[in-house]
Amino acid sequence: MTRSYRGMGGTFERSSNPKLRGPTQLKNTSEANVKITIDNMDGAGARDYTAALSADAPFEIVRARDEAARCAGLLDVNAAALPAPARHARVVVANDSGVTLFTGSIVTQPERVYAGVATTGAVYRLAFRAIADAADATGVAPLATHALGDGDAALHIAPLSQAMTRELATDVTLTGETEAAAYITEYFMGDGTTSIFQLTQPPYRAKGPATLLDERFDQAAINPRVWSVADNGSFLSLTHLGLTMTGGNGLDGQTTLSSVASVEIGGTLTLELDSVALGAASDGVVCGLYTGAVERANCFAGFNVRQSGGATIVTPFVNGVEAGTSLTMLSGHSYTLRLRLHCTETVRSTETYSAVCDGVLRSFGGDAIAAPVTLVFESRDMGTASNTPATVLYTTALASSPASCTFAPVNSVQLQGSIGSCGIAHAGPAWIATTVPGSATIVRVSGPQIDGVDCMVSPSGRITFYAGRVPVANETIAVSYRGRRRAAARLRAGSNTGVATAAWQGKVTHPPSRTTADCENAVLAAMSLATSRAVAVQGSCTMVNPAQDVQPGDVLSVASGSGASADTLNLCVRSVVIEDGHARPEAMTYRVGFANDWTTALSARLADGVAADALQQVALTAPATVLANLAGLQVVSATGTALQVDAGVVPPTGGGFEVRRRDWAFGPGTGGDLVLRSPVRSFTIPRSAQVERFFVRMYDGSSTPVYSRLSSAVFTNLPVGS
Repeated sequence: MTRSYRGMGGTFERSSNPKLRGPTQLKNTSEANVKITIDNMDGAGARDYTAALSADAPFEIVRARDEAARCAGLLDVNAAALPAPARHARVVVANDSGVTLFTGSIVTQPERVYAGVATTGAVYRLAFRAIADAADATGVAPLATHALGDGDAALHIAPLSQAMTRELATDVTLTGETEAAAYITEYFMGDGTTSIFQLTQPPYRAKGPATLLDERFDQAAINPRVWSVADNGSFLSLTHLGLTMTGGNGLDGQTTLSSVASVEIGGTLTLELDSVALGAASDGVVCGLYTGAVERANCFAGFNVRQSGGATIVTPFVNGVEAGTSLTMLSGHSYTLRLRLHCTETVRSTETYSAVCDGVLRSFGGDAIAAPVTLVFESRDMGTASNTPATVLYTTALASSPASCTFAPVNSVQLQGSIGSCGIAHAGPAWIATTVPGSATIVRVSGPQIDGVDCMVSPSGRITFYAGRVPVANETIAVSYRGRRRAAARLRAGSNTGVATAAWQGKVTHPPSRTTADCENAVLAAMSLATSRAVAVQGSCTMVNPAQDVQPGDVLSVASGSGASADTLNLCVRSVVIEDGHARPEAMTYRVGFANDWTTALSARLADGVAADALQQVALTAPATVLANLAGLQVVSATGTALQVDAGVVPPTGGGFEVRRRDWAFGPGTGGDLVLRSPVRSFTIPRSAQVERFFVRMYDGSSTPVYSRLSSAVFTNLPVGS
């Protein structure tokens, strides 16, 4: 008795005699079939196990989004005269057209499955299970689109689940992580004895470890997971001295040690090389940050090493140009070189959130955030006492800075010497500068006292100056830091979307929303699905020998009808199960699961319920309805009666700068907390008390003014008088 089947690949027949104990007998002279090869790592290479596939159980490949694919089946190795597959053996499966369907390894020793009795005794099959080399990509970009017409597949649409009604929301509130809020500069006055000053608000600290890199150079070899090495001449090695440099090929950028991961130029960072010793004839750059290839022309900041008058000198290097004071390296001495960076922005790029809407990928975010930066270059001779202050070689403020850089401890043109260790760390939440009347402003460095710095800053915002570093009488102390709040956004789709308003509140769990802008982009991605025709549709379809291999993440474009009644539905593939029909010609059955929900079509993971400390925001029609923040606002002078302020930017036509005594109360009208509105960038804020708070935002000239997203704040604790 035989059964006939017709699929997209043609007609095939399979014997159904239940007495057969061996592999299913196929009634077709064609040799076309699924091909499976297994390499047992025994030196014989990959063997063809296709003839050993048994039809006593399905041979299948299972794929799911964000999971490694799996492959399982039965083998009759005795009938095919093949060795039993070994654990960790490599498995490759291809279809009739030569398309690779699976590549992976057998994860457990194949188990013997009793199949019956033959004239030679008991018969066994070997059941194997393999797992693919890697999981599918976690992104939502469609891998391929498969066009299906009437009759090409058996389509099943599941009933709507109550949990999927959130996909229909057009009024969405999302919360993220705690973000850096107002740009605060707080002023104190020294009296020569007070060593502790308490900030008005706890400063924002970035989430995550304070130490980004801690390399001791004490391993047997350079760690390739941390460092990328370019060294054709074997000039870089690890010895008892640490990273040892024995020259270079004389060309810039040819002998380098650079970090695999880039460094985000945000917040306050300290880059440090310790136990640095450089010999005669040295030439190159150490402790460098680069915006492109590791070459001097691309060096954003670092220490340039060269020869001058027979001595080796180290000079601060900014945008490929030397600046500041040079350090002469003494023979037999070792040094600590530090580069400190302070950026008003703690986040330098927004996260990208994407959604597949009707088969089209839409992305929101991924923008670089412009920001100024202050650089401080320091050196310290390790031969002196441990509490000797570091020498500041150069300090500069730059109006712009790259969002991220490559860190390269070494760019050796001809460096001779060694580096004991290097590190990168977040150096605290505040940037402190002090000014003595009639003298230049100096940067006060925070950190452990053993580093020869000025003070420490606690998480609560208490600044403690070390002995010998206490501000003198009438010395003004300016502390720059960021306030903190919960990142949150609430957006409502416009009235022209053609859908009813439905509200949903939740939080972003992955990727992290570090800012309100991130939350807004996540909301936009989620709401883009609300107007999709296929939103909340889930189900499955079955196809035999589809024209193309189907992967999780693909889109099924299902067309039905014709002419005016033609209809197309785009569905996101979530899972695929492939079963071999054990037939010739080949019969591969694809059971495809699809779901147009947030899990499959959205790059973010969302959870119900907003964070408890979320600040409810005013609904916006688009996140673009904000002006730039005044991150560069400065107090030019502070007297007993007034603060002279420079906003740092020219206001928009018809707009200006609004100063209030409370944050989050900006808008038309007056109110008791309004101090003034200025149409020009430089303005004066009158003072009336020693302790005061002022919040400033920019606004435009529209009928309903648009404001900056965040405030710039000036807090004073200064004497008042004439």
